[in-house]
Amino acid sequence: MRFIFHYPETGGAEGDVLDAGPLGEVAVAAERAGFGGFSLSEHPAPGARWLGAGGHQTLDPFVSLGYAAALTERIRLITYLSVAPYRNPMLLAKAAATLDKLSGGRAILGIGTGYLKGEFHAVGVDFDERNQLFDEALDVLPLHWKGEPFSYTGTHFSARDVQARPAPVQQPIPIWIGGNSALSRRRVARAAHGWIPMSGGAELSGTARTPELGGIEELSRKIAGIRESAASSGRAEHIDLVYSYSHPGLTGPGADPGPHREAFRELARAGVDWIVVSTRAGVHETLDPAVTFDFLAEFGATYIDG
Repeated sequence: MRFIFHYPETGGAEGDVLDAGPLGEVAVAAERAGFGGFSLSEHPAPGARWLGAGGHQTLDPFVSLGYAAALTERIRLITYLSVAPYRNPMLLAKAAATLDKLSGGRAILGIGTGYLKGEFHAVGVDFDERNQLFDEALDVLPLHWKGEPFSYTGTHFSARDVQARPAPVQQPIPIWIGGNSALSRRRVARAAHGWIPMSGGAELSGTARTPELGGIEELSRKIAGIRESAASSGRAEHIDLVYSYSHPGLTGPGADPGPHREAFRELARAGVDWIVVSTRAGVHETLDPAVTFDFLAEFGATYIDG
């Protein structure tokens, strides 16, 4: 079992996105605590109403992870998630390849189809085309990363005998796909290296336009189905299952690690490879760097080294 620390997200328009602590120092502390991954999400132009009703601020994940890469040595650098339809797939591939090259092969590209209609309008992308654009990105990414000449005609672009150099260190960069739908799971089985289901319950599922995940048994059944489908199509590589775990009593005074350790063991038995944890302030609440650094040190000592 490996753990990812998701950089804490400032809820609402008040406060600052870095209230949780200097990003580079947080990444270094996460690596020191034994975390296997460090992640950031993406919302380039969210609606003010969404932001004020529980949404969160973000940085550009590729720029931010590139900065974190310069200060760390081992931790994996993960977009969790980048919205693939927002970018021409050549630009998405180049951003990920650059991060991978500069980090010495530590990038993981987590991608989703996106769900905020207003944000699609703001960046000039047709919301109704998001699934088609997402599938085109899945086709283009490995072609681009090979560093060899290729051609591809998409909905809004035509690449003729292009060649992207330098190639990334990893061949290919691992792709993790987010979402709970049957379509998302089929995409994972066909072309990805990991699945990121959304575990936030009915309200989050409704906002993100994806079905509810279900319980642990259902999660286990679904990841087994993904892996079986991938194997039956001739894919031999392991497909990671990434699960977000949120509980206010993970660390701090009076925390009882026993139930959480058992929960982690249960998730491992269900097929989970990576668990994502974080701290976060709600709208009108304030993040504190001391809380972030204390959480990282305590979580590492209790659940990673303990």
